[in-house]
Formats: sequence, structure tokens, C-alpha cells
Amino acid sequence: MGSIFSAIGGAINAIIGGIAAILETIVSTIVFIFVTIFDVILDILCCRCCTSRRRAGTRSYGRRRRTAGAY
Repeated sequence: MGSIFSAIGGAINAIIGGIAAILETIVSTIVFIFVTIFDVILDILCCRCCTSRRRAGTRSYGRRRRTAGAY
């Protein structure tokens, strides 16, 4: 009689362990997607900040004029 209860307990333990593993995989995937989206947004913002600073330092004021000998 004790072996039957032990087998049932082991089966329940295996089922709960399997469900927990599936839930852990789902949560891990969702967190990975959110972190990836957040990283892409930060990369875009940082890229825009860095390029705007770089352009501000090399900005040329005024336009170049063509001379008659440039043709």
C-alpha cells in the first residue's frame, strides 16, 4: 500500500516539476524580449545623442561658394 502512495506522490511531483519548468521557460522568454526591446531603444537614443554631439563639433557655418574656375 505504501508503494502505491509513493508512486502517486512521485508522479505528482514530476507533473508539478514539468509545469514549473514550462512556466520558467515562458517567463524567461518574455523577460528576454523586454530586455532586448529596451536595449534597442537605448541604442537608438544613445546613437542619436552621440551623433548629434559629433555633428555639433564639426558643423560648418555658411555655405561654400563656387568660383568661376570650378567648372
